[in-house]
Amino acid sequence: MRSILDQLRQAGLDRIHAKLLEGRRLTFDDGMRLYQTPDLTAVGYLANLARERKSGARTYFVRNLHVNYTNICNKLCKFCSFYAAPNSTDGRGYVLSPEEAAARVAKYSGEPIREIHMVAGINPKLPYQYYLDLLRAVKAARPDAQIKAFTMIELAQIARAAKRSLAEILPELRAAGLTACPGGGAEVFSDRVHEELFRAKLDNQGWFDVARAVHAAGIPSNATLLYGHIETQEEKVRHLLHIRELQDETGGFMCFVPLAFDPGRTELSHLPVTTGYANLREIAMARLLLDNFPHVKAFWIMITPAVAQMALWYGADDIDGTVSHYEITHALGTTSHRQVLGTAELLDLIAEVGREPVERDALYNPVEEPTATGTGSAVAVGYPCRASGAGGC
Repeated sequence: MRSILDQLRQAGLDRIHAKLLEGRRLTFDDGMRLYQTPDLTAVGYLANLARERKSGARTYFVRNLHVNYTNICNKLCKFCSFYAAPNSTDGRGYVLSPEEAAARVAKYSGEPIREIHMVAGINPKLPYQYYLDLLRAVKAARPDAQIKAFTMIELAQIARAAKRSLAEILPELRAAGLTACPGGGAEVFSDRVHEELFRAKLDNQGWFDVARAVHAAGIPSNATLLYGHIETQEEKVRHLLHIRELQDETGGFMCFVPLAFDPGRTELSHLPVTTGYANLREIAMARLLLDNFPHVKAFWIMITPAVAQMALWYGADDIDGTVSHYEITHALGTTSHRQVLGTAELLDLIAEVGREPVERDALYNPVEEPTATGTGSAVAVGYPCRASGAGGC
């Protein structure tokens, strides 16, 4: 039987293994080598070393609630099935009033929810005051929960609506109830991919500029990578290294979330869905290259619970929420199925693979020992955001 050292040597990863043991940072060439080796098990072994150095056996989860306050969006990204164009006549477009959003949150007053996750399309008709009123109404409906809301793309639009700088409006949004920001809208930091798939959206530098302002205002965020469409391995490595550089600069990122692209009902529906093999590699790559990120998430809603379970040994130390009203197409081969995990199921899923469940809040502060009593639901209301530019984790 081969030893793991022999396997790493045969896969051409022995030097990377030595770097990890010595605490040295991996390079672009290392990233390319990790993508190109066919031995995913060896890559996973290295990612697990990095994961356990950060978190040991701990695996974080949160009881969260998703609210998508509008699906009207003027960015028209080719990979998105969520949006309704501003002038669309098909009747799909909607905007929740602050009162409607608060009422939906209030429906779950009996659930032990820690985080309210709010993202949406870029609706040019919404005034700045709407966003303040939305935060205040939702916070009033659930004062014990933290609000994680507004991608960098949304924040750029909010500043545009206010006709003021981000430095001016971010303290006001924070005072209204904003605790943290999700990481959506990053997609892939590639001028080529930007021009081809989401040219109306902020470019790479624009996303970075907004993230800098967010972190300077004392608001932490996540970061993402949308993979499985037209991106190359080189572009993904550069994306990860750009994110790493920004984290060196600001220290404001909490978690990195690889997002598996779902081609169903998009302009890229001819593309194949991502495989479990690819999903595990992306999670491992993130953990290995992003040495300065505290957490890497396996978003079970998009890659299935079974693959997310395996990912806890391929670099992930976070598995998102307990229950979500979230459309999955590629995971289960249907365009209408919604997956649900109760608290007991999630705790079992984590424990079954020898990991330690840790319930957290939106800022990764551990809360009391998780139990399986009650439903412990995390739910989504409104339209789900299916790995599009409107979404984000």
